[in-house]
Order: sequence, then C-alpha cells, then structure tokens
Amino acid sequence: MEAFANRLKKNFKHLVKWAQRNAVTCYRVYDHDIPEYPFCVDIYEDCIHVSAYLSRYQSIEEQDGYVNEAGAVIAEVLNIPVEKIFVKHRRVLARREEQYEKVAAEQHKMVVQENGLKFRVNLSDYLDTGLFLDHRPLRTRFLTEAKGKRVLNLFAYTGSFSVYAQAAGALEVTTVDLSQTYIQWSKDNFELNGLAVKEANFVQGDVMHFLKGEAGGKYDLVIVDPPSFSNSKKMSGTWDTQRDHPTMLHLLLKHCNPGAKIYFSNNFRNFQPDFSRLKVQSAKDISAETIPEDFRNKQIHKCYEIIV
Repeated sequence: MEAFANRLKKNFKHLVKWAQRNAVTCYRVYDHDIPEYPFCVDIYEDCIHVSAYLSRYQSIEEQDGYVNEAGAVIAEVLNIPVEKIFVKHRRVLARREEQYEKVAAEQHKMVVQENGLKFRVNLSDYLDTGLFLDHRPLRTRFLTEAKGKRVLNLFAYTGSFSVYAQAAGALEVTTVDLSQTYIQWSKDNFELNGLAVKEANFVQGDVMHFLKGEAGGKYDLVIVDPPSFSNSKKMSGTWDTQRDHPTMLHLLLKHCNPGAKIYFSNNFRNFQPDFSRLKVQSAKDISAETIPEDFRNKQIHKCYEIIV
C-alpha cells in the first residue's frame, strides 16, 4: 500500500490548497490514480467516502482485508478517525445500473456546503451520497444562468440543480424524479436553504410520461442527467440512455421556449450522441468544461449544451 499512500499524500497536499482557495469543502482526493488501488476517495468536510471497485474474482475475505488495509492508510494520511470513513463496495459496470441501490440502514446523514448552499448527504445508506461531486462546475453555471428563468430538472435525483436555480432567482423550478425518496430529499434540500417548497413543482413520476403530457408549460433552462440504465418497477418499460435519448430530447423540445438552453449529461462511458432529429440552433459537447480539477478521470461524464 506504499504507492497508494504516497499518491494520496501528494494529491491531498495539492488539492487541499486548491479547495481552500476555491471555498470547496467536498472534493475528490484520489481518483483510481493507480490501477492496482481501485478506489475513489472523496472528502465530505470532516468525513471520507470511499468507493472500492473490487474484482469479482476476489473472495469476500480478500476484499474485506484489502479494503481494511486501504482504510487504515486513508485514516493515517488524511488524519481522519476510522469511524468517519465510509466505504462502499461497487461492482465494475459499464453502466451505472446501481445508482439508486440502498446498501445499509445506518443513516449517517450530514449537511455540507457548496457555493454558499446547503445539501444533505448520506454517506452510509446508498452507493451514491446524494451529491455528485463531478457536477460541481455545471451546478455553478446555474447561479448565473437561472435568474428569471423557468427551469426544469429531469431525472433530478436529490434536486441539487433545482436548489441552485431557485437560489439564483429562477422564476419557477420544476423537479422530476421517479423516486419518492429523492423527491422528498429534494424538498429537504430546499428547506435547508430557506427556499419555498411548492408541492406542484415537485413531480414524482416517469420522465418520459411527464414529457408526453403537458409538462407544466414552457421552459427556458433544462438540466437532464439520467441514469445510464433503469428497469424500475415504477416504469412501464426500461430506460436506456443510449437507446432512448433521441426520443426523450425530441419530446423535450416541445416544452422549451425559443432560445432555451438544455444541458444534457450522462455517465455511460460508451455513449454516442444522436441529435439528428433535433431541430435546434446548436448542440455541442462541453464535457471538458464541466469536469472539475479534482477529478483525474476526465471521462467521468459527458455533457452537451443544446440551444433550442
């Protein structure tokens, strides 16, 4: 583990200064930098969240031993008590099929801050914490772009983009997600920031069904960040980002005002955009502009800016 410890120490020395300069309190300090040590290590203020991408060929005992050893290294290098380190074992998949899986019931919830806004995260219960750190730069755009706009957040997860938009002075923000758990989490994040919760603007349901209906009018700014794949029982079929994104975006256009901006992001590593059916002013890949400095993996997501 010496190589892992040395790289972690080097990364932290650089990134802790960067984080202080930029008032960032949640950031990635190790991003699978060395293939032999397949971890993503994220700092959430005074806690650590570790995703361990372990080989399916290792036994449970081997995996546990490896993770425990890594945890001890992380605790020593980052000077964090072991009880404040939360480790998730993740399967190595081409798609983020495990995005919404619950893995424990420990309820280690905490409130973290980003750009002066507050978000509730859960470091223990789910594979993901409730705040995707790789979308920090894209969220920041909403502070300047959402004012006076009607904003739509599709596949909203815990509503962080919605919070940014409302805090920036959006005229109206509509938040849509299939999960009632995440709709409630979105409302909680609004309340944490002293933002009014208008029940009609929080929609628990299938995004495709929502877009095939009235969808609440016309929008000026849209964020779409779907899981790569979903076969939830709450849906009539399945969702596949590669297969379904052309139809979804085509349906979305009828709910957008002329000149509206759509940010379409996803993290399917082999994603190939098909915008051939879209009658829009422009559609460009802005992925490089939206991946933060603390992420070594510059393929963590794909992001496109579409101007209607």
